[in-house]
Amino acid sequence: MTDFRGFKGAAKPLDDIDLPKLGARVSVGEDEIHAVIDVEASGGAWDRQGRPKMLFEPHVFYRNLSGAARDKAVAVGMAYPKWGTKPYPADSYPRLLQAMAIDETAALKAASWGLGQILGENFAMAGFASPQAMVLAFLDDAEAHLEAMVAFIIAAGLDDDIRRHDWSGFARGYNGPGYAKNRYHLKLATAFAKWSKIKDTPWSAADAVTAANDNAAIDASPVALSRGDKGDAVKALQVQLRDAGFYTSRLDGDFGAATEAAVRAFQKSRGLTVDGWAGIKTVAALSAALQTAPVVVAAPAPVIAAEPSMPVTVQPPPPTTAMSPDAPIGTPQQYFTLIQAMAAAGIAALEKKAA
Repeated sequence: MTDFRGFKGAAKPLDDIDLPKLGARVSVGEDEIHAVIDVEASGGAWDRQGRPKMLFEPHVFYRNLSGAARDKAVAVGMAYPKWGTKPYPADSYPRLLQAMAIDETAALKAASWGLGQILGENFAMAGFASPQAMVLAFLDDAEAHLEAMVAFIIAAGLDDDIRRHDWSGFARGYNGPGYAKNRYHLKLATAFAKWSKIKDTPWSAADAVTAANDNAAIDASPVALSRGDKGDAVKALQVQLRDAGFYTSRLDGDFGAATEAAVRAFQKSRGLTVDGWAGIKTVAALSAALQTAPVVVAAPAPVIAAEPSMPVTVQPPPPTTAMSPDAPIGTPQQYFTLIQAMAAAGIAALEKKAA
C-alpha cells in the first residue's frame, strides 16, 4: 500500500498570485476561480488536521469495484450503487482508510480531493498518472490543487462556460447532471458576484504573457510532442515514460490524455514546467532518469530489391514556433537525434535564446 504519511504533508497555502496566474490559463480572472473553490471547498484546501479536504463517495467506490471486492464493500456498508443512500459523516478519512483496505486505487478514485474537489477518477484529466500521484501532490501544496482544477476544466471543455459565466453549463459539466438539485449553478453565480466586488490581486498584461509562455510545453525547443501527435516518436516517448514508472496505458503511438498525464506527472516529479508537452528538457530529463541515451526507434532492416528510398541523411526541419501544434516532428530518428544534438549544444543556450 502507498505511504500517504497520514495524508499530511507541507500543506503550503495558496499565494495571492496563484489565483490570477492560474486563471490566466483559461483566460479568466481570480473572481471566477474564487467562485469555484468557494463552492467546492469553502475556499480552503485543508481540514483542521492539515489534510486535503476530502469527501469519500460510496456510490463511486461501488462503480470502481467488481466481484468479491465489491461484495465485501457492500457487506460492510462502504459501497452502494446510488448516491444519497446514506448520509455522509463529518470526517470521511476513516471511511477512506477502510475502503483502501479493500482496494486502494478504487478508494482513492472514489474520493473528491482538495480545493477543487477533483474526483479521484479524474486523475488523468487533472494532469496526473494515477490517483496516488494526485493525492501525494495534494498533500504538500494548495497550488497543486488549483493546477489540477484548471487542468480538469480545460480537459472537460468547461473553459468556455466559465469564461461566459454560464454557471448552469459549468455546473452541469463540473458537478454532474444533478447540479440543479444542489443549486450549484446558483451558488457559483452568488460567489462570483461577491468576488467581483472585491479588489483583485494586481495582475498585468505582462504577467499574463509570462504565464502563457510558462504554460507552453515547448521546453525552449523548436520540436516538441504534444496532445494529438501520433506515430513512432510518440510510441518511443511512451516506452520511456513506462520504463520510468509514469505510464501504464497502451503503447499505441497516440499522444492522448493518458500520455499527457504521464508527461505532466514526470515533469512535476523533476521540477520542470508542468505543461504536458515533451520538448528538449523533458526528454533530456527523462533520459537522465533512465540513465540511458534517449530511446531511438530502430530503423527497419534493409530489404533486398526494395523500392528506392530517400537518402538516410535528412536535414532537420527549419525552426518553427514551438507554440504551434503543427510544428513538424519528422521521423522518430530525426526527433531524438535532434533532441540529442540540442542537448549537446546546451540547454542553457536554448533558454537564453527563448528568453
